Amino acid sequence: QVQLVESGGGSVQAGGSLRLSCAASRYTVYMSWFRQAPGKEREGVARIYTPTGGTYYADSVKGRFTISQDNAKNTLYLQMNSLKPEDTAMYYCAATNYFPPIPARVGDYSYWGQGTQVTVSS
Repeated sequence: QVQLVESGGGSVQAGGSLRLSCAASRYTVYMSWFRQAPGKEREGVARIYTPTGGTYYADSVKGRFTISQDNAKNTLYLQMNSLKPEDTAMYYCAATNYFPPIPARVGDYSYWGQGTQVTVSS
C-alpha cells in the first residue's frame, strides 16, 4: 500500500503561482498529478518517471506547470505558474508501478490522495 497526502492548494488570482505537495509513504515508478473541475472528468496534467525524473505534461499546462520530486523527503511537487481561471479544480496525486499510457486514465493508477483544491479568480 502507498499513502499519498496532498497539500498546498488555495485561492489565487489569475497570473499567480502555487506549489502543490504530495507526501508519499514510498515512491512508485510513475507518479502523476490529476485534476477534476466541477462537472468534468478527472484529467492527468503531469507525470514523472521516478527512477530518472523524466516528465510528461498535458498540452493545457505545458510551459506553466512543473512536476518534480524530492527523493530525500519522498515528496512529489507541482509548481504551477501563470495560473488561469480554467485551472480551477481539485488536484490529486496518483501513483502506479505499471506503465500508464497517454492520455492518462484514472483506472491505470492504483493509489490516490484525497485531493487539494485550487481556485483561480479572474
